[in-house]
Amino acid sequence: MPASASSAPPPPTHSRREDLIGRLSSSSTEAKLKALRDLKNQIIGNRTKKLCFLKLGAVPSVTSILSSSSATAAAAAAGSVCSGNDVELNDSLIIQSAAAIGSFACGFDDGVKAVLDAGAFPLLLRLISYPNDKVVGAAARSLKFIYQSKLAPRYDFLQGNNMEFIQSLLNSENENVTGLGASIITHSCWTSMEQKALSDAGIIKKLTCMLGGSVTQKDASLESLATILKGNPEVISKFTEPENGGALGTVTELTKDKNARTRLLACICLIVIKNSAPSCLQDLRIKTKLILILLELLDDDQVGDEAPFALSSLIAEKEDLQVLAFEANVIDKLVNHLRKAPVLSRRLEGILIALANMCSRLERCRDRLLSLEAMKFVTDALSQDSGEVRAAACVCLKNVSRSVKVSALDAISNIVVDFLAHKTMFMKCGGVKQLVQLSKSMDATIRVKAVCALRNLTFLVSDKCKEEILSELTQLTLRSLICDPEACVQEQALALVCNLVDGPLDSIQHVFAEDALLLHAVGQQLQSASKAEVLIQGMYVFTNVASGNEVHKEAIMQELFPPLANECESIMSKFLHSDDSRLRTAAVWALVNLTFPSSSGAFGRVMKLRNAGIVSQLKNMVNDPCLDVKLRARTALGQSITSGDGST
Repeated sequence: MPASASSAPPPPTHSRREDLIGRLSSSSTEAKLKALRDLKNQIIGNRTKKLCFLKLGAVPSVTSILSSSSATAAAAAAGSVCSGNDVELNDSLIIQSAAAIGSFACGFDDGVKAVLDAGAFPLLLRLISYPNDKVVGAAARSLKFIYQSKLAPRYDFLQGNNMEFIQSLLNSENENVTGLGASIITHSCWTSMEQKALSDAGIIKKLTCMLGGSVTQKDASLESLATILKGNPEVISKFTEPENGGALGTVTELTKDKNARTRLLACICLIVIKNSAPSCLQDLRIKTKLILILLELLDDDQVGDEAPFALSSLIAEKEDLQVLAFEANVIDKLVNHLRKAPVLSRRLEGILIALANMCSRLERCRDRLLSLEAMKFVTDALSQDSGEVRAAACVCLKNVSRSVKVSALDAISNIVVDFLAHKTMFMKCGGVKQLVQLSKSMDATIRVKAVCALRNLTFLVSDKCKEEILSELTQLTLRSLICDPEACVQEQALALVCNLVDGPLDSIQHVFAEDALLLHAVGQQLQSASKAEVLIQGMYVFTNVASGNEVHKEAIMQELFPPLANECESIMSKFLHSDDSRLRTAAVWALVNLTFPSSSGAFGRVMKLRNAGIVSQLKNMVNDPCLDVKLRARTALGQSITSGDGST
């Protein structure tokens, strides 16, 4: 029996795509139109197919159709004979080719690059003035897609008539055209000069009017407004003025819009205003409302990926807002999202960054995150394919581990402050080396805690222990801590030096090593520091050193009364006049040690103190309201008299 008939197998997919590309070059306008529609329908929302057709050269073919049909339209407009049907078909070719170009560019940088390389951009731009509104709409829509990419050419608002062109786009009755104008602003407005120029040209008013339009217009306008306002208090001030038609109130109302993306963009706009000009948005209710709206948007399929980034920008580096967010259970809700595995990369990155910002300052936030046993999700994120997710996880871990380090350092400080056995055990276990490493942390809180622990470790220990600690710490590192940018670190470093030189003469010698590197560093801080706590600790270092031998005392005199500063008020005089009784006490203590009568050089030092007006000041301080100051002043004055300086 003969075999049954069967249909021929379909051609391979690659062949069908090549066939479609071939049809784009057909001499038949109808065939081209069908090919353009088929191409557009295949690539919409499909990155894989876009890439396949890019490799087959689809974009240059489509751009060629756009170019030739635009030229035909221009010839017809110049008077060439063309039937109505031909004009309509030609316009359809322009519309479909522009739409296909837009589909390649939509959300796909490789597509945008291919479109720009093929020369489609200027063709589309010229079509904005085309007499057919549908053609204009198709061209504007495709240009919008291009301007959503970082690869789009930057528009120079300050050149020639470019500002007038933007105004004409925003004045258009075509929604796609006004959206294009807004997209150009969002993409191209980079500098404060451009922001001001757009504001002065009335662009903000036009964008504010668009807030009452369609969803597309609202969203485009909100994005552009955020771009123009960002980081520019002057422009924000104008935006919030009543003559702008209550623009701030309109944006605030849009946080209640039924469309999730509109609510998100309205929140972002308000966050930009809050971050750039805090005085313009001080209402606590609005701040709380922003947090709650962004938490709600985390659950939205449309904008859930972007909501945590907006939340992060709201709370970053702002302790008051982190407190509000904590009270709104932000940490719990973010962790609940992490439990809903799998979480897409973009959303995961945003949630981790938000958690990192929440834990950047407040200990209670770190404690809460740890109590929720959420660190497993953070550490798991370190193995994600996305580099952005891994980086966000690292920042989160760093901020949370800061809490662990701070707590551990506090505990160490408490353990080693009193008991020698604890100190010895800690040193044997390599604890000093770890503290020294932490004293070099970029985090000032970690540095100050580490130095505080080292300070406590050196309290009332043998000179041998001090030498071991200083050997690990090094003179240079300790000097850098004395001169640290943070005053709290300076204070603890000086207190550490004070402990090092407290005791016998051998202890005092530590500040004279390496050409008196530490002694000079303390002197420099006393000359330049302004915080009382730093000055107090510095003076107690000098007090301890001044309790030593003649060399030590004379070195302190050189630091307090440098030869080149004879005509200036000495720092000792300033400290004796201080409103802070603690600083006056520390200064007078140093004078007590410097004027000790049994010292061979006491007379010379007293004479120098008298010439500097210090003895006269001491006479005025014998009735100081602070008892400690009064007693030490009387002692120092009595010693000065004993040394032969009581005649003046």
